[in-house]
Amino acid sequence: HVQLVVSGGLLVQTGGSLRLSCATFGRTVSAYIIGWFRQPPGKERSFVAAVAYSGDTMYAESVKCRFTISRNNANNTVYLQMNSLKPEDTDVYYCGVKTGRLNIATRMPRAYSFWGPGTQVTVSS
Repeated sequence: HVQLVVSGGLLVQTGGSLRLSCATFGRTVSAYIIGWFRQPPGKERSFVAAVAYSGDTMYAESVKCRFTISRNNANNTVYLQMNSLKPEDTDVYYCGVKTGRLNIATRMPRAYSFWGPGTQVTVSS
């Protein structure tokens, strides 16, 4: 099995930056896609970005120019660097594990087998 430990989040002002971390522990971690999602109030978990072991990435259009996902295979940690944050980025953020490759299913939360705990990101004016 795979375990996820999430850190980062909390409070930041509009225009500021945060980095979220998702550390993975378990068997064959390199075989997994790691994705970041956020869950808007009253809505389904929404795709933000994902990264494969190779470093290949996928982004939601809404964050492509502001957020960067990366993967450090030495410590099995995936990072979401969030720049130019806006109040609408306020949300609970989750990282999850998906098998396979980057494809259309990568954008779908139901494709993920495991989730880390949520971390609150609040962007204030």
